[in-house]
Amino acid sequence: MMITLSADTVRHGILFFLWTEYLWELYLSIRQYNKALATTEVPPELKSTMPKETFDKARAYTLAKSKFGFFKDTFLTVQSTVIIHFSILPQLWNYAESINTYGGEVLTSCLWLFILTTIVTIVDLPLTIYNTFVLEEQFGFNKQTSGFFIWDKIKAYILSQIFTMMIASVIVVTIKSGGEYFFVWLWIVVCAICLVMYTIYPSLIAPLFDKYTPLPEGELRTKIENLASQLKFPLTQLYVVEGSKRSSHSNAYFYGFFKSKRIVLFDTLLAKDDGTGCNNDEILAVLSHELGHWHYNHITKNFLALQVNLLLLFAGFSYLFKYTVLYNALGFYNGRPVLVGLYIVLQYVMLPYNAFLSFILTCLSRRFEFQADSFAVELGKGDHLVSSLVQLNKDNLGFPIYDYLYSSWHHSHPPLLERIDVIKNKKKD
Repeated sequence: MMITLSADTVRHGILFFLWTEYLWELYLSIRQYNKALATTEVPPELKSTMPKETFDKARAYTLAKSKFGFFKDTFLTVQSTVIIHFSILPQLWNYAESINTYGGEVLTSCLWLFILTTIVTIVDLPLTIYNTFVLEEQFGFNKQTSGFFIWDKIKAYILSQIFTMMIASVIVVTIKSGGEYFFVWLWIVVCAICLVMYTIYPSLIAPLFDKYTPLPEGELRTKIENLASQLKFPLTQLYVVEGSKRSSHSNAYFYGFFKSKRIVLFDTLLAKDDGTGCNNDEILAVLSHELGHWHYNHITKNFLALQVNLLLLFAGFSYLFKYTVLYNALGFYNGRPVLVGLYIVLQYVMLPYNAFLSFILTCLSRRFEFQADSFAVELGKGDHLVSSLVQLNKDNLGFPIYDYLYSSWHHSHPPLLERIDVIKNKKKD
């Protein structure tokens, strides 16, 4: 069937799915915007814990983010449309070939990807600047100076280009030399790369952007170590990351393989004199939730799900990339570069599949979050988990009311009120 389709038909099909997804996302965002616009009173469940002033500020923050989201999503969809309609990708490929004095598809592919990602980074930069220095600044979250922001972006750009070029080279060589079942070898190679990145990112790359220091000796450290010992969690390091230099948003996470696990707390999570942050018992409840993910092997399950998805995507690519019409649809008439083919299939042809898969993974993630909450409740941390969720919601100006359809499609973490209700019911059980 693919052979009988014309290039125009394929191109129009890609644009149809692109704009269909955009309109669906726009519809959901408008529903959420209207929900926030119409909700002016603090929910009864939060009246005793969330001041009206905080609720109003969270509402204003949500509305401002929604307006920015409308513009950003429209801009990115128009950007993709321009790239497709005006055959930008083959023009960049031709330029990359013209400056590649050494020849070879691998180097041309790397040059093409370098040029493409550089242009996209520059074009998207105004959106990033607005989000950081206008939107986040307006509501008190941005803590970056312009110098810090520029240096941060330069480091991120250099590192991303280094790793992108290395990975792109490996991918092109694997596809071209892997034979009929190259997609299996490609999958194995990418799996290995993911494992390596998962290992080195927290230890080698993340410290280039934020300062990590051991959590000082004291009550909090002792309680965390006791909790880890109680659960037989193989804790080897306990860090505080200086996230407050970038943003006042809070977080906590753990990482590491096998018998070497590290817990990281954002300094913004720790209690402050201004009333923000969580007390020690609330931090322990948050970590109990995170350790619930470890207990139920959620990280491993997510990783395996993503790897199965990668295998399916690469298998689909191995079938589709041989069709010249796909390249013609994007303006490639003089060749079929494998990296370009991979980009076209994963970025455009698989749009419907990617949207569906994203929804499935969102549903799976919500299930995992409820399981982790239940684990914390079973440890006797239910009350402190509720108070920590409320505190973090206030600190991050999270709006507690969501349109059900918007939330179902977007939220990998259940909304605050839903989590509180489930936790309280779990405690009763």
